[in-house]
Amino acid sequence: MDKTTTDSVVAPRRFPLREILLFLVLLAAVLGVYALMGAAYSTRMLVEAACYAILALGLTIQWGYAGQFNAGVMGFVALGGFCAMFFSVPVNEAFWGSELPGELARVLLYGIGAVLLVVGASRLDRLGVPRRLRTTIAVVLAVVLYLVVISALREVTDQIESRAGFVGGLGLPAWVGWIFGGALAGGVGYFIGRVCLGLRSDYLAIATLGIAEIIKAFLKNSDWLTRGTATVSPLPWPVPGPAEVGFTLARALYFSVTAVLIAAIFFLLHRAYHAPWGRMIRAIRDNEVSASAMGKTINRRRLEIFVLGCILMGIGGAVLGSFNSLFDPQGYLPLNHTFLVLVMVILGGPGNNLGTIFGAVAVYVIWLMSEPLALFLMELAVSFGEGAFGWDTPTNLDSRALQARVFVIGLLITLVLRFAPKGLLPEKAKHIA
Repeated sequence: MDKTTTDSVVAPRRFPLREILLFLVLLAAVLGVYALMGAAYSTRMLVEAACYAILALGLTIQWGYAGQFNAGVMGFVALGGFCAMFFSVPVNEAFWGSELPGELARVLLYGIGAVLLVVGASRLDRLGVPRRLRTTIAVVLAVVLYLVVISALREVTDQIESRAGFVGGLGLPAWVGWIFGGALAGGVGYFIGRVCLGLRSDYLAIATLGIAEIIKAFLKNSDWLTRGTATVSPLPWPVPGPAEVGFTLARALYFSVTAVLIAAIFFLLHRAYHAPWGRMIRAIRDNEVSASAMGKTINRRRLEIFVLGCILMGIGGAVLGSFNSLFDPQGYLPLNHTFLVLVMVILGGPGNNLGTIFGAVAVYVIWLMSEPLALFLMELAVSFGEGAFGWDTPTNLDSRALQARVFVIGLLITLVLRFAPKGLLPEKAKHIA
C-alpha cells in the first residue's frame, strides 16, 4: 500500500555573502573616519550611533514587525532623556529641604482625584444616565477640574522656580534613569496606543507626530521640572568620565556599555521574532482579517508591539542623553530624532534587526561626515575658482556645509527607495515547501 506523506522542508540556508560584504564596507568606512578624525571623535561617533541603533530597533519592531508607522520617535527620546536627567542629577536641597515637595504632592493628588472623577462621570450611563447627558457632565467636569488643578499647580510651580530654581534630581546611578526612561516611554506609549492604534497608516503617523510635539512643548515649558531652555548639565555617566580617564578611554568604556546593551536587545528580539509570538505579529501585519478569523486578539497584540517599541526608544533616549551629559528640551528635533531614525530603518531594512543596526551605524557615519567632506569640497572649489576665475571667498562656508547633511540624507533615501525599496538587508521570509 502506497503511503504519501507531505513533509515541511525548509529551504537551505544561503551563505551570508551580502551581509558580510556590507559590514566589511561599513568597517572600512569607520576605520577611515578613525584615520581622518582621530580616536576621540570617532569613538564619540560610535557611541552616538549605538544609541541611535537602539532607537532604530524600537522603530523597526513597530514598523517592520507590525506595520505601525510611528512618526513621534522624538517624543519618546525626550522622555528617556528627561528620566536620565531626573534620576541622576544631584538632589536639590533648596527644594527638598522646604515645604514645597508636600505642596507639590498635594496638587498632584488633586490631579489624580480629578482624573478619577472624570473617568467615573464618563461611565454614568451604566447607572441609567442618558449618554448625551453623561457626555455633557463629563466634559463640563473635566474643564472645571482642569482649571482648578492647573491654577493650584501654577501657584506651587511659581514658588519652586523663585525659591529653588527647579525640582532637581534624585542623585541615583545613571542606569536607574535608563530603566525608568524605558518604563515612562512605555507607559506613555500604552496610553497613546489605547487611543490611537485604531487609526491606520498616515493617520497614526499624524497622531504620533502631534503627541511628540506636545511632549516636547511640555518639557520645554516646565521650568520647575526641567529648567526649560536653561538646560541641565552635567549628567553623570555609568562609567568613569573624561575628567577621570581622558576623553578617548571614557568614550570607549561608554561604548562598551552600549555595545553590551545592543547585544542583549538584539538577542531578545531575535528570539521573539522567531518564536510563535513573532510569527503571530507578522501574520497580523500581513493579513489582519485572516489573523482575526483564526482567533488572534489583534488590538492587544498591536498594543504590545507598540509599547515594546516605545520602551526601546525611551531606553535609547536615556542612554543618548546621559552620553551628551546635557538635557535640553529644545534640542530634540524631528529631523534629528525622528526622520534620521526612519532613514536608518529604511536603509537597513524594516523588520530585519541586523539590517537595522547596520543602517543605524551607516546613516550616522554619513550624517556626521557629510559636513566635513562637504566643507572640504567647497574649499577646494573656492580655491580653484579664486585662481582660475577670481572668485570672492564666501564667508559662510561652514553653515553651507552643515546644510549639506540634509541634502546627502535626502539623496540617500531617494536612492534607497529607488534601487532597494526593502532596504539593503531586507527582512527574510522563510519559504516552506
